Amino acid sequence: MAYLERSGPIALAHRGFSRSGLENSMAAFQAAVDLGFRYVETDVHATADGVAIAFHDASLDRVTDRTGRVAELTWSQVRRARIGGAEPVPTLAEVLHSWPDLRVNIDVKSPSAIAPTVAVIEREKAHDRVLIGSFSDARRRAVLADLSRPVATSAGTGSVVRFVLGTRLGLRGVVDRVAGPIDCLQVPVAQSGITVVDRRTVDAAHERGLQVHVWTVNEPAEMRRLLDLGVDGLVSDRADLLRDVLVERGDWTD
Repeated sequence: MAYLERSGPIALAHRGFSRSGLENSMAAFQAAVDLGFRYVETDVHATADGVAIAFHDASLDRVTDRTGRVAELTWSQVRRARIGGAEPVPTLAEVLHSWPDLRVNIDVKSPSAIAPTVAVIEREKAHDRVLIGSFSDARRRAVLADLSRPVATSAGTGSVVRFVLGTRLGLRGVVDRVAGPIDCLQVPVAQSGITVVDRRTVDAAHERGLQVHVWTVNEPAEMRRLLDLGVDGLVSDRADLLRDVLVERGDWTD
């Protein structure tokens, strides 16, 4: 997949880059671009009238100066909210259109966001520069099924569990079935006290042509450890520190 074609580790700026709480804002994405990032991660919800927005939470309450569930508000209402009291909530279309060369990792957060996400990708002809992920395999598959062309995709939570358990138990058939329709595993280091990313997981993924991207890694020492382990990408809130680590290792490409 074109999205994943890159020499060296993939550096993903998690919700853009902001040290002042402006996550998933155009300012945060611009800050990541200004640092030289070619990949950003964002989330997508849909408003009541079907506008796909780059926003993590189901409600406006935590990060904006307004309240209410996104799915119950129209775009004209959501657009008046300000992230951190300063930045407007962007649409997915704005993000894809503003930086035509930027690769965008999209986490589809709700069933209502499926059709609007598909519509934006089709309209922007962004198939080669998006990766579709979701904690829900069903949502992920629904987006892929409605797109006119294939796009890169990562495993949902259920698939990740089967992949990791299959690897631990030596169930090659299970691992092969999980790996078949995906391009990468985007996973935390550990979940519920269980280690997800270790040499066995990385080797099993690479054996099947999958990349391993780890989220959300903000400490330089942990970045170095995971890169030494052979992971293919890191997702970080600290894009500045991740860039420094990759520069230090000779793995940063402007």
